[in-house]
Amino acid sequence: MANNAPAEIGAYSNAVKVGKFIFVSGQLPVDPATGQLPRGLQAQTKQVIENVRLILADAGATLDNVVKTTVMLNEMFQFSEMNEIYASEFKEPYPARTSLAVQELPRHALICLDVVAVLDD
Repeated sequence: MANNAPAEIGAYSNAVKVGKFIFVSGQLPVDPATGQLPRGLQAQTKQVIENVRLILADAGATLDNVVKTTVMLNEMFQFSEMNEIYASEFKEPYPARTSLAVQELPRHALICLDVVAVLDD
């Protein structure tokens, strides 16, 4: 669906639009220009949110349209570091969110983010 975001690495779409809903698959913090992951959680959090922003833009939406997120971290002790950047990118009222630690993420990423957005009338 998105032209400017990193390419999918499996049998899935990076996003699917159904009516007013946009379902964005779990995104890794891959820099679309280089294909590389930035170093450190702060840089990866910024990159993964930027990737989601690019996908939403292709569907006619922004982060303001996001109603639900799922944040997957490789280590839960990094939550507050991620949350600081997350809170600076999303506006109040913040989307509903689930945050969890997972054993491992593809490409040894430190974070993965999926979102659900709703287009305005």
